[in-house]
Amino acid sequence: MSDEPNGPSLPKERGALSAGVIAYLRGDGALPDPAEARDADPYGDDLQLALYVCYELHYRGFAGVRPELEWDPPLLAVRAALEQRFLDALRRDATTTEPLDDVLADLQVEPVHGTGVSWFLQERGELRHLRAYAVQRSLYHLKEADPHAWVLPRLSGRAKAGMAAIEYDEFGAGRADRVHAQLFADLMSDLGLDATYGRYLDEGCAPMLALVNLMSLFGLHRRLRGALVGHFAAVEITSSPASRRLARAMKRTGAGPAAEFFYTEHVEADAVHEQVVRREVVGGLLEQEPELAPDIAFGVTATAFVEDRLGDRLLADWRA
Repeated sequence: MSDEPNGPSLPKERGALSAGVIAYLRGDGALPDPAEARDADPYGDDLQLALYVCYELHYRGFAGVRPELEWDPPLLAVRAALEQRFLDALRRDATTTEPLDDVLADLQVEPVHGTGVSWFLQERGELRHLRAYAVQRSLYHLKEADPHAWVLPRLSGRAKAGMAAIEYDEFGAGRADRVHAQLFADLMSDLGLDATYGRYLDEGCAPMLALVNLMSLFGLHRRLRGALVGHFAAVEITSSPASRRLARAMKRTGAGPAAEFFYTEHVEADAVHEQVVRREVVGGLLEQEPELAPDIAFGVTATAFVEDRLGDRLLADWRA
């Protein structure tokens, strides 16, 4: 089979693990030994980029890389070692013993004066901050909702129907111009950024790579379907208030109508999605598989953990 003609270019390596994976995909080097993942920083640039590159073969792939490598056994063995190192760290650092109801209730608590990224951007963010934020988030938003679609065949009944309904909205409800990934591309154009898929992978920081990898990890493994649902619940429940702040930031800075619309659309859509995900997706899954409650809670807390790491990194960069 011929090489993939489209797709983004392979990124620059950030260490031995990512260098080996990238060289293997180019066809001019050997894969790293899977055992090397055991000593790697689970949240570091090298492991996270190597894992991201492996996962990207399940999405758009890379220019010049043979499509059949998506299911290459030696590459999958390396990916499994990278995943296990990452998952072990998440379970160590982000597992909660709180009941699921309490975990979900905590998501709905909004501080009067917050300190996170959306608060910073709303109150004193400049266009340069908004551009930097969009560059990072483009790693996810240009394939928005794609990682969550992996869970659909693993659900049934109310959970599947609710998830499919939300995904239908995310994919534009039948209108290509309203697909959320396209809306984000329009936002990037308003901000003077290149909206080509994968254009800013080399600029993606390790915490952003980890956030996208978390979605792919949970989505691609049936045994982690509960964690994916928990992750999805965390996103939908917290999205509307944060999107309102980001819409205000876009308006205040004159970022452009498409930039503002991306977030106003999420304010409205995710307020509805929040109810569906709680009652139908989470409620339906627990009705059928109540033993998955701890996994759902883990998906929520792991999402908060990686989002907090990303927020800390961005705020530190902007305040430097």
